Amino acid sequence: MSWWWAGAIGAAKKKFVEDEHPRSYESVGLIIGVTGMVGNSLAEILPLSDTPGGPWKVYGVARRPRPSWNTDHPVEYIQCDVSDAIDAQSKLSPLTDVTHIFFVTWTNRRSESESCDSNAAMLRNVLRAIVPHAPNLQHVCLQTGTKHYIAPLDNLGGPHHDPPFTEDLPRLPVQNFYYALEDVLFEEVEKKEGLTWSVHRPNTIFGFSPYSLMNLVGSLCVYAAICKHEGSPLLFPGSKVAWEGLTVSSDADLIAEQQIWTAVDRYAKNEAFNCNNGDVFKWKHLWKDLAEQFGIEEYGFKEGKNVGLVKMMKGKEALWQEIVKENQLQKTRLEEVGTWWFVDMMLGVQGMIDSMNKSKEHGFLGFRNSKNSFISWVDKYKAYKIVP
Repeated sequence: MSWWWAGAIGAAKKKFVEDEHPRSYESVGLIIGVTGMVGNSLAEILPLSDTPGGPWKVYGVARRPRPSWNTDHPVEYIQCDVSDAIDAQSKLSPLTDVTHIFFVTWTNRRSESESCDSNAAMLRNVLRAIVPHAPNLQHVCLQTGTKHYIAPLDNLGGPHHDPPFTEDLPRLPVQNFYYALEDVLFEEVEKKEGLTWSVHRPNTIFGFSPYSLMNLVGSLCVYAAICKHEGSPLLFPGSKVAWEGLTVSSDADLIAEQQIWTAVDRYAKNEAFNCNNGDVFKWKHLWKDLAEQFGIEEYGFKEGKNVGLVKMMKGKEALWQEIVKENQLQKTRLEEVGTWWFVDMMLGVQGMIDSMNKSKEHGFLGFRNSKNSFISWVDKYKAYKIVP
């Protein structure tokens, strides 16, 4: 739609403006996973005075107590473990004014079979707590990802589609918890007449959340901070194919914008959409930007030195605490802010390219410059004192 504010929020975050005591809300959003990367972006964007569908009242749900970096969002925070059906029922069913659900959380288990069961149960618990009790519920956004098109993490050598990935590709003959989530979504929305849905499949997410299980930018910032502190070169920990190859990413604000678009645009209902920034980049170029952000002069890729961050960061816990103390950073543990296994996985393979044609054809014209996106999220980790 021509009115959509494509990419405007990513260029400069708007100041939250609204009356202290608004008399009424046009929409009421429920963010499940509000402390994740996209959940955090939704919590910032939904309450803005010019967000489509607004003014918005926003509930934010997460398992842990509200972190300090989330408290400046005008969101009613609810601590709830949605994997527990009883906890979900008792805390979410009273939210009878909810009009839109944004399900942007997930959990990791030892096997894909266990992940299917656990993630499906979480979504089912949420929908069964809300759908029967919220008479004005209109739409459910479900976030999955481009893993929809490849074998699961515990079977990366398995069947996969040939990129660029398009939303009409059939499911692969493998277990995939994204498929399980979709099945629960379709089953539960059918129970309420007129309730619509959308599925969002971002690529590697660039965003802000010290709690994220798949935090690429934050983890690279921590790695760079450790290299700077040690006086060691910032070596690329991945493969040559990842260093040289083209890849894409998904800005967390852009994903949030796409989800809001599907929530309010009648032409975007009951569809699945890929979501990436709309450009391509090479890690060899972004690596220079990362080094500059942390004042590191020696950096790059060295053949045979890419042992991976899981090995490189072993035994660095005390060093990280030293960095936190010296720079008066937020108190974090290294294993909390460094998801090394995920970085090694993403920087060990060629980038997965997915198409944004369907999204654009339906009216969403949002985009991001991936280099600017990367730098802006590095700046945010610094601003919130996660890294020096």
